[in-house]
Amino acid sequence: MGDQSATTSGYRKATLRIIPFLFVCYFFAFLDRVNVGFAKLHMLSDLQLSEAVYGLGAGIFFIGYFIFEVPSNLILHRVGARLWIARIMVTWGIISAAMAFITTPTMFYVLRFLLGVAEAGFFPGIILYLTYWYPAERRGRIISMFMAAIPVSGLIGSPISGLILDLSHGTHGLAGWQWLFVIEALPSCILGVVLYFFLTDRPSQARWLTAPEIERIEADLAAEATQHDAHSVKAALTDWRVWLLSFVYFGIQMGVYGIGFWLPTIVKSSGFKSDTMVGLVTAIPYLAATIFMVIMGRSADATGKRRLHVVLPALLGMIGLIGSGIFASNVYIAVTCLTLATMGCITALALFWSLPSAFLGGFAAAGGIAMINSVGNLAGFLSPYMVGLIKDATHSTNLALYVIAAAVCCAAILATRVPRIVDR
Repeated sequence: MGDQSATTSGYRKATLRIIPFLFVCYFFAFLDRVNVGFAKLHMLSDLQLSEAVYGLGAGIFFIGYFIFEVPSNLILHRVGARLWIARIMVTWGIISAAMAFITTPTMFYVLRFLLGVAEAGFFPGIILYLTYWYPAERRGRIISMFMAAIPVSGLIGSPISGLILDLSHGTHGLAGWQWLFVIEALPSCILGVVLYFFLTDRPSQARWLTAPEIERIEADLAAEATQHDAHSVKAALTDWRVWLLSFVYFGIQMGVYGIGFWLPTIVKSSGFKSDTMVGLVTAIPYLAATIFMVIMGRSADATGKRRLHVVLPALLGMIGLIGSGIFASNVYIAVTCLTLATMGCITALALFWSLPSAFLGGFAAAGGIAMINSVGNLAGFLSPYMVGLIKDATHSTNLALYVIAAAVCCAAILATRVPRIVDR
């Protein structure tokens, strides 16, 4: 009874201390990554940039992200999350603020690339960090709680971004989109400094846990470690399951970033003129996604059917994307379909991360998780660039939505081929 009490109280304390703080950090990370979608509403006309230039600039972030992600995660595993994630946050905050001063396509490309380099390792680093604290049977719900920052960043960040564009334009000679980059970058720098003093690398270092609580958490993690069948970076990078999961993640991310970078544009083209109104309408899909993600995360942990809880949301995302293209001329149906697409894609994204962590541990987890995330995030390059090219060529995003839907559908099919080991 005492052991059970120590286990429950230990995880409860860890969750209350770690998850809300990491949630806030990821909120601003994702906001700084995709706020270019709101800046685009005026930045393109101010700088005379084409839709294709925007798509390439939005996507080139992920080239820098891809190149530096695996090395970044391996460094984190060696030096600790506290130091490395703090460095990541301060660096990307500075570069994100510098986006306010771009004047040419080249500057746009360079700063977006550097932003990707700066942020590389943050998300997979957090996923790896959570494996130091929670065994697999608890991670579905925990990761969903953390990744709820994605839809919440859209839910809260969209109206805020719209307000900044409307209210700050012309202040001290800067356009609204310039203020958007500066204002939304500052919290990342501040949080990076706070994180260094607040985060604890491992349970054994947590002064806020009792000795029995530490022992129970570490005993759970040690028991799980004996079930991991990949113990080196090389083993993980040559494991066919890691590559299968990389392609699953790629398809899901096609949907997430297709929606994230273009949703404000799609909403505005539906007839909403005010940037504030665009922000409020854009928040609707993210509100629904937040609720759906938490419900599905709890269900995945309760049933242990992790693959199914990735496949079903992905199929919902596919249906929503197709519907938003078919009914693009009807604003109410289009927003409803975009809401379904956002719910499905973002929930599939969150619950996906309970799959690789079910069989990877140690350096294998560091390398394998980073590899999956870096390959999958190449969709962040392809998706917005493809949408921009198609929009320039056809003056519509409908065809692009169908292509993205096909990618999400492929991800759902591939997810059914993931070995049953992840469902235990």
